[in-house]
Amino acid sequence: MRGLTDAGPDRGPAGAQAVVTAAAVVAAVALFAAACGTGGTGARDEGPAHSDSVERAPAAKAPSPNPSQTYAKIDAVALVKADPAVSATVKRDLKPCAGNAYPVDVTYGDLTGDQLDDVVVNVLTCGDAVGVGAYVYRREDGSYKNVFKAEESPVYAEIDKGDLSVTKQVYEKGDPVSSPSGENVITYRWTSGRFVQEDFHHTDYGNAAGGDATEDPTATG
Repeated sequence: MRGLTDAGPDRGPAGAQAVVTAAAVVAAVALFAAACGTGGTGARDEGPAHSDSVERAPAAKAPSPNPSQTYAKIDAVALVKADPAVSATVKRDLKPCAGNAYPVDVTYGDLTGDQLDDVVVNVLTCGDAVGVGAYVYRREDGSYKNVFKAEESPVYAEIDKGDLSVTKQVYEKGDPVSSPSGENVITYRWTSGRFVQEDFHHTDYGNAAGGDATEDPTATG
């Protein structure tokens, strides 16, 4: 009986230690399992949370119009006819080609460096669209002032990278209107309140059918 009695106390601490150890192992396994479960759920929850944040992000706003990309459309025909600098011949011949369609080309852009749109007006003929007059109007004090004109027909003016480019067709004796012998291109830049010639070049058109235009190497700016 003593052996049994003694054996009880001897095994008691060992048994308790075994129970504690087993409990610790079970707890660790439980915590690990819980951690895995939480990690899995966390990963799954993270996706929707991220998606929600994307969905709630404000939509990108459309860029505002650049003021330089807008312009105030004018009545170019009325402007030319009321301009004392325009010749009487150009005014007299400026008539509709069909209905209310006048033979004018109008270009808007800043040529004079004041951040306001200037107006380039080309007056053409109805039949073959030959330029008979080119004019530039600058906005001053709420109205438009003529600051450039060219009426040596055929002539055409346009804006080229902030400069005024004027093209004049060159005809030799016997050239038909549709086939000039060459052209002169003169570039003007607004300087000290007026347009000053910046560059000049001449091009002779080839006579052969399909020939390329050949620039005159002697022409200088």
